[in-house]
Amino acid sequence: MTGFTVRNLKVFFKDRTSVFFSLLSVFIIIGLYVLFLGDVWITSLKDLTGVRYLMDSWIMAGLLTVTSVTTTMGAYGIMVEDKAKKINKDFTASPIKTRTLVGGYVAGAIIVGIVMSLITCVLAEIYIISNGGRLMDIFTFIKVLGLIILSTVTNSSIVFFLVSFLKSTNAFSTASAIIGTIIGFLTGIYLPIGQLPDGVQWVVKVFPVSHAAVLFRQVMMADPFSKTFADAPAEAAENFEKVMGIKLFFGDTAVTPLASMLILIATAAVFYILAVLNLSRKSR
Repeated sequence: MTGFTVRNLKVFFKDRTSVFFSLLSVFIIIGLYVLFLGDVWITSLKDLTGVRYLMDSWIMAGLLTVTSVTTTMGAYGIMVEDKAKKINKDFTASPIKTRTLVGGYVAGAIIVGIVMSLITCVLAEIYIISNGGRLMDIFTFIKVLGLIILSTVTNSSIVFFLVSFLKSTNAFSTASAIIGTIIGFLTGIYLPIGQLPDGVQWVVKVFPVSHAAVLFRQVMMADPFSKTFADAPAEAAENFEKVMGIKLFFGDTAVTPLASMLILIATAAVFYILAVLNLSRKSR
């Protein structure tokens, strides 16, 4: 499986176009934030201190979530291309076992997601520091690294399940475009969760990717949040957390970090099983 995983990694990183388009949603979000969204939020919160550091951390936490989705999607494009070009038939005709092939695609996608997320994290920290923010300490980085791994594994499982239905590169391109478009809304970046209609909020809250975004925000925004709302009323801080998706609430009950992590773990297990069952059904 190691050799097949390495093959998939080489194919992905050699295709610069695939790498670029897997990060296209990230570039769009950064552009929107720098040109429009950042100024809107900073202006609306101008009475608070350290707003730039707070909102930069907020957007960068969302970016890490988006990256773990779009880059794994790009990596699974190799599997779809192998199907479209009938290369997978050569693999299945060889002594390589089917589970080795599936494991190679999955492992390759997870590695791509983690590597690209780490690169995004480094660039995010550079951006935050350049605007007057602080470099995250080693304990915060360890937490972020753990969340990168967890969110990548989970998001990879969801994408794997979706891609298991695709047989052509055109279908894959369409699915990538749709996911790249809606992911910014599902993670509450284009429009904060608290500003969405109640019905849409409910959909966002039950979507697993949103829980990954919440965990990233709680870790990366801990320092700027404590400084910005140090002298603010508790109600103001809680309202900000609700509106900006730092915490998810069902009624008056907040979803705990442990609950969000368990949701991500359960989601990963369920979707990997579903994807494998779907591929097994098609191979019969």
